[in-house]
This record gives sequence, C-alpha cells and structure tokens, in this order.
Amino acid sequence: MCRGEFGHPVLLLVVVAGQIAAGPRVVKVPGQAEVGTVEIHGLAAGEFDRVKWEAGALNWVADVRGPMLSPRRSGVFRNIYAPSAVEVDGGWRLFYGAWDGVNSPNDRIYSLFTRDFVDLEDRRIEIEPGKLIHACNVNAIRGREGGFDLVATLYPDARDRNKPAFFRLAEERRGAITAEVGDIIDIKGYPSYDNADVNGMNVLLYEDGAYRLYFGDFKAYTHVQRASSTDGKTWRYDGAVLESRHMANDIRKFEKDGQKCYLMALHANGNRLWYAMSNDGMKFEKEQELAGNLGDGDRYIVAIGWVTKGDRVLGFLYGAGAVPSLDRNRIYARWLQKKVIVADGDGKEHMAAGAMGPDRQILSLGGAKEIMGRMRVLAEDGKTVLGEGLSARLVPGEVYRIEWDEQR
Repeated sequence: MCRGEFGHPVLLLVVVAGQIAAGPRVVKVPGQAEVGTVEIHGLAAGEFDRVKWEAGALNWVADVRGPMLSPRRSGVFRNIYAPSAVEVDGGWRLFYGAWDGVNSPNDRIYSLFTRDFVDLEDRRIEIEPGKLIHACNVNAIRGREGGFDLVATLYPDARDRNKPAFFRLAEERRGAITAEVGDIIDIKGYPSYDNADVNGMNVLLYEDGAYRLYFGDFKAYTHVQRASSTDGKTWRYDGAVLESRHMANDIRKFEKDGQKCYLMALHANGNRLWYAMSNDGMKFEKEQELAGNLGDGDRYIVAIGWVTKGDRVLGFLYGAGAVPSLDRNRIYARWLQKKVIVADGDGKEHMAAGAMGPDRQILSLGGAKEIMGRMRVLAEDGKTVLGEGLSARLVPGEVYRIEWDEQR
C-alpha cells in the first residue's frame, strides 16, 4: 500500500525482475496544471516529529496565491486576519476575524469551509459585535458538546479594555450570534485583571476535562500566561508559562509513545514568527524562529494559526499586511512539505516555486517543453533522503503524484 493525498492509502505494486519493489515513484495523473508549470501531489507533511522542530530544520513552502484569502469587495472596509483552522469531517472549518468587505470598521468573527485549502466555501459571519465595537482575534477548537468552542476578544469592556470572551457555536446553526459584555470571561487570581488589556493573545485548548486559556496582557507585556476552567466562563489563573514579549496565537498538543508536546505559535506585529514547545503545557522552552515575511505585502504579521490534521502539522496561516497601521491585512499560508529536487539532462536543478494547499507543490519549468531527468525527494527537514535517482519526465501543464511505499 502507498500513501496518497493527505495520507490516504493507494495501492502500489512495482514489479522489477519478477519482484515487488518499494516506492516512492513519480506517477502522471489526469489533470491540468497552470501553463509553464507542473503540479506534484503527495508531498504533505507526515506526523509531527519533535526532533526536527527542535533542530529548526523545516521545509516551509509558501502558497503561490499569496495571499491565500482576501477580503470580499462588496463593502468598503477590507481587513482580514486572525485565522484559526479546526479539523472537521471532510476538511476544516476556518474561523477568522475581519472586516470582510463590510460598510463599517467593526471587527466580526467569520468562518468558511475547505476540503483542502485549495477551494474555500460557505463563507459566513459567525459573531457580530452588537452594541460593542469589535469582536475579533478568534481561536477555535472542536466543541465538547458538538460544534465549536472558541474564544475571541471583545472591545470595549467597562474600563475601555479588550477582554477574552468564550462562545459555543452549534455546527448546523444558521445566522450569526451577537456578542455581549456578559460573554467576557473572569480570570480569578490574575493580578489586576479588571485593568488587563488582552488583545490578540488568547488561545484555547482542552485537555483532561479542563479548558486552558493561554493569554497575554498589554499592561504587563512580559510573559505568556495560563488560566484553566471547567465551564469556559469562570477561570482560575495558573501562572506564567513563557517569558516573552511576543503574542501567543495558537497551541496544539501532540502525544506519541506517552510523551506530550505542546506547540505554541507567536508573533509580534513585525516581520517574524516564532514557536515554542513544552512537555507539560506550563513551562515552555526558549522560542525558535519559525519564518519571516516574504515581501512588502506581508511585512507586518499580525496573527498566526496552525493547520493540523490528526498528528500532523500541515502548515500555518498568518494574517499580514503592507502598512504599519495594521488595517489592510490578508491571510497568507505556508505549508510544511517534503522537498522535491529535479535535475534535468544538463544538471540544472529545478525546485518548488510554491505550493497550493498542503499537498500540492508547483514547479516552474522555466520555458522548457519538457524535462527528462532524475528526481530526489527529501523529508520535511529538507535533508533526509526519502528517494533519489527517480526517473522523471515532466511536461508543462501536467499533474504528477509521488506515491509512497507503506514501509518507508
């Protein structure tokens, strides 16, 4: 058996001199790539490997759409950011905060559905600010009672501050709900919570029968903090988990062979992103740089959210824009993928020009009518060889798949 798109099994038997040989191999499949390029599928990241993350050796491939998601143009206010992707049956529900083509500069919470982060469907408003000014900075998880549980920041509270609020959304609900001041949560034990300004630093996790809220406070902007709750409304302060002046935007928990790993994503409204890891969710190791901006369009990065599928990190989405006022953002994507290098007959190497979603890598052939050569496939660290010397004939406009042997 082989692994096809997103890891689904595909039968592969290669007969060489009467024996069954192992993959990987390059297979042409029906379809159309863009003119002058080829698409290669089957390259999505495998299971989370803490060793690679600790080494900082990760092959991130930028989505060619750059941005992946832009605001609608029906209204005159267009600013879209704060992505939070939740795995659901058949794909993901992507929540985001935005002025998504509306006629007033009031942040709202939106969502859409995607099967593969290639096509984006069912775009809708989830939470309206009502009598408040803003509802934004969403972080969502699968609900304990079905649907979705999420936190978002509301502005203003009674002291003109941003505060996190907790919501439960039914999966089949129709129509947006309206946020109220009463949705704001209370964190008992956190110093001066009434005066705290929690804006864009609110992350939700559920484990061991309790919700965890990772948050930051602009009035004490030195650490990432944590609080816990059993009902999502009343929270008890747990303490600081990371000394940092960066903003935590997402956390995912992985477990393998009894070992836990918490993966935190952070930003600082600048041109860099970071991540930090922990064994217990309370004490995080020193941050490591994740990525930087690609150009002028994503110079100011204002939010980040992981894209995961089961035990795999497939990539991350980030809100970013070209201006320091932070009000003209779009959502960009980077995908963690295996690395493909194709050497043509002259020895010239061709590598990815980008990706489209987690599994598709795009190669430009530089005007060549075809390339006859050899292909190397490397792991997500861009170093570990998974296959080399693979015979490849690539023709512009065609689609190919790397098919994987189950035992690799």
